[in-house]
Amino acid sequence: MSRRDEIAAGLAETEQRIQSACDAAGRDRDEITLIAVTKTYPASDVELLAELGVTEVGENRHPEAGDKHAEVAAALTWNFLGGLQTNKAGAVTQYADVVHSVDRAKLARSLDRGAESAGRVLGCLVQVDFDTTDPGRSGVTPDAVADLADLIAGADHLRLDGLMTVAPLGVEPRPCFDQLVALGATLRETHPGAAMISAGMSADLEDAVHAGATHLRVGRSILGDRPVAG
Repeated sequence: MSRRDEIAAGLAETEQRIQSACDAAGRDRDEITLIAVTKTYPASDVELLAELGVTEVGENRHPEAGDKHAEVAAALTWNFLGGLQTNKAGAVTQYADVVHSVDRAKLARSLDRGAESAGRVLGCLVQVDFDTTDPGRSGVTPDAVADLADLIAGADHLRLDGLMTVAPLGVEPRPCFDQLVALGATLRETHPGAAMISAGMSADLEDAVHAGATHLRVGRSILGDRPVAG
């Protein structure tokens, strides 16, 4: 089987899972955007995804993401998903369309300066963390969402797009996703344009669909096991 056929099969299976979850939740498939997470996979896989109709891809690390963006000719929306150091924020604004992992004011300000330098407006999501047992995880606590969201919305070169979370390991993801959707509804009372709810990955996308996610971040289920570093 060719690599294109492998990816097509993974994409078809993932689409079937999403459709089944939508049917069970009474949702329209058009309400959900699939982000193919291409971290560690080669640029050639990204090109194949574009040929197969994927319009959004996600990357987690710089400079890998920037290098891949430079190699790929296809017109895609590039989502930066991973934790981001402030000293790399300016570089990421050169190619990312949306950063899902904004979790502190210092990072937001760095992204704003970078976007200004790049002559762009950068979409941003506030990353929310629901794990009270691991202080090392990325994300703000639910009670800190409003302040960070206001800061992003008030920046000249940032656009507040919504919220993102990664479900904590070892717990049922659905309650976390439900809380994220509820937070998103509250956020839209003051920021109506912040409609994105980025939640759900290969293992828990059904829970995210049922909760009301608008964007799913799926890698392994589409592209297979990640390449092993040599």
